[in-house]
Amino acid sequence: MTEDFGLSDFFELTPDLVWIAGKDGFLKKINPAVVKKLGYTVEEMLSKPITAFIHPADVEITMLNRFKLFKGEVLHNFCNRYISKSGEVIWLEWTSVYIDNKEIVLAIAKDITARKKIEKEVEEQYTKFKGLTSHFKNRMENDRKYFAYELHEELAQLLAVVNMDMGWLSLQGADLPEKARERIEHASAVCKLLINTIQRLAFSISPQMLEELGLYATMEWLCHEFSILYGISCIFFGDYDEDSISYEMKIDLFRICQEALANILDHTQAGEIKISICETGDHIELLIRDAGNGFSSNLEKQTAGLISIQERVKSINGKVTVQNNFGAGTDILVVVAKQYNPVNS
Repeated sequence: MTEDFGLSDFFELTPDLVWIAGKDGFLKKINPAVVKKLGYTVEEMLSKPITAFIHPADVEITMLNRFKLFKGEVLHNFCNRYISKSGEVIWLEWTSVYIDNKEIVLAIAKDITARKKIEKEVEEQYTKFKGLTSHFKNRMENDRKYFAYELHEELAQLLAVVNMDMGWLSLQGADLPEKARERIEHASAVCKLLINTIQRLAFSISPQMLEELGLYATMEWLCHEFSILYGISCIFFGDYDEDSISYEMKIDLFRICQEALANILDHTQAGEIKISICETGDHIELLIRDAGNGFSSNLEKQTAGLISIQERVKSINGKVTVQNNFGAGTDILVVVAKQYNPVNS
């Protein structure tokens, strides 16, 4: 490099797009890279306002950022689209500065069109994956609903009929031996127990009350049943607008709680369990707190239950944080954006 190489040489030779624009929105000077990339002549570029070359969808955001420049902010990595003379859409990433005493904007840009195309392809694949995930989750929930219906409406009803017959026999068989009456009473008690068990299983498989009564009532029921079945205090608290959460998200939050409770039973000496679902701005926060001994260090990273929770949280664009304090309990925090809508296919 020679000693007389100056700024003007850089302006002419750099492969980056460089231009100088006035406060009036017209270009004052452009380098050859601008002409080569956009395809317009120097005269064409200087004769029209810059907005004439910007993609219509990006004009407003570009002007907003331009006003920020005039207030003294330096623009870094601002991306917008331009329309070349051939009609091609070109993505440019800008670094711009406003020189107040000369009332000009000095701007340098890199062509990031190839990067944007890759990002779009990745986004399309991601959307496709999300669609498939939502499709399979919906299919699974529909299958669960059908199975729960068959359990509750068919099997439980048949057992109810058997129980009625047992009651009839008990009333009609006054002359039956004492042992026979005892067996009938025993069979009737077992029928009632089976009916209650089937109803509980049906709820666990597909909570019909989630559609009928909402998430709050369903979570209260889940915690109440857990407390009765396992003798472990489980309390639910909710502070959110029921209508602000989609049914699909309610299903996911319910399944996460189910999985967490099962995981607590499998891997911890559980203490009092507190579950809360709260609305914080644009997000829903689910906190599951177990006051027991927490996870042992060799289990905390790879338990199947935690992996299942993490995968479900990912499927709804959420974040999960697990804080394990051995001997001092476990916190599972799930944060999900309220506006998330699963892609249906």
